[in-house]
Amino acid sequence: MLKALFLAATGAASAEAQEYNEHKLKLSYVVPKTHSYGAGVEFLEKWLDEKSGGKIQLKGYSDGLLGAEVQSISGAKGDVIQLAVVSTAAAATTVPAFGLFDMPYLFRTHAEADAILDGKIGSDIFGKLEENSLVGLCYWENGFRQVTNNKHPITKLEDFAGLKIRTIENPVFIDTFNTLGANAVPMAFTEVYSALETGAIDGQETPHNSISTSRFYEVQKYISETGHIYGAAVVLASKGLWDQLNEDERSLLRKGCEEARAFERGKNREDDPKLKEALVAEGMEANGLSPEELGRIQQALKPVYDKHADRIGRETVDGALQALEELRKAN
Repeated sequence: MLKALFLAATGAASAEAQEYNEHKLKLSYVVPKTHSYGAGVEFLEKWLDEKSGGKIQLKGYSDGLLGAEVQSISGAKGDVIQLAVVSTAAAATTVPAFGLFDMPYLFRTHAEADAILDGKIGSDIFGKLEENSLVGLCYWENGFRQVTNNKHPITKLEDFAGLKIRTIENPVFIDTFNTLGANAVPMAFTEVYSALETGAIDGQETPHNSISTSRFYEVQKYISETGHIYGAAVVLASKGLWDQLNEDERSLLRKGCEEARAFERGKNREDDPKLKEALVAEGMEANGLSPEELGRIQQALKPVYDKHADRIGRETVDGALQALEELRKAN
């Protein structure tokens, strides 16, 4: 299916090449090429080359080669790099409203996430980027986040107590784990493997794809399926680049991002259960949590919403919760 989607998107007749000027673009992302981000970037590289008649050349730089996520955002602001794929948690350091998507247990399903991210709420938050010399193109996906650690399986709320868990450098993530009784340790993603290896931290929380592609299974024993936060990604462009592009080029870049979004999300969702199986095959012990325990965890995290709603924007938070309630009633 994914191969067919790729061929369908890249195989259509390209627009006249003379509508586009020559551009060489750099795109930064922090995870390995084998992550779904890497697949999305590769798709976008080929798509832009095809559709622009070779005029627009995109090159992705993986593994944080151009900097960690917050540094990549700064690089895009300064027009040092033209594009970046970053977590909404990192984007929230520039536009706090992105913190909405990092609220624990906001989304129950991929369909809910797609509806909010790709709809009016996601678009309105993108609108806040321009004053920060950035442009939002579209949302990609990292996936539902799970907790790994070396101490014990997490089967109940009390099991978080005292665990040193690496989190994204973002106040919602930090408060989420501190509220659960863990000791949140904010840290750049590029530093996590060595911190796990040396025992500086007990665990971390990322989706299956990051656990796999970053080889955390080499330094972690337990994976607990908490699904506590849906990890969305933002594809950002620098305002400097945007101002250089004509309308046809802007339209092409947005369209390419959206085509790559469908491919990247589809691949991530198709691969997710296989990745979990592979992690177990590598020696990790996986466990789920009962509905009752998940309910206790969600209840314990309600103060996180109250604490951060004003900083994110109470109207934004309330609007998302109302939209989700309506979606759930309709389904």
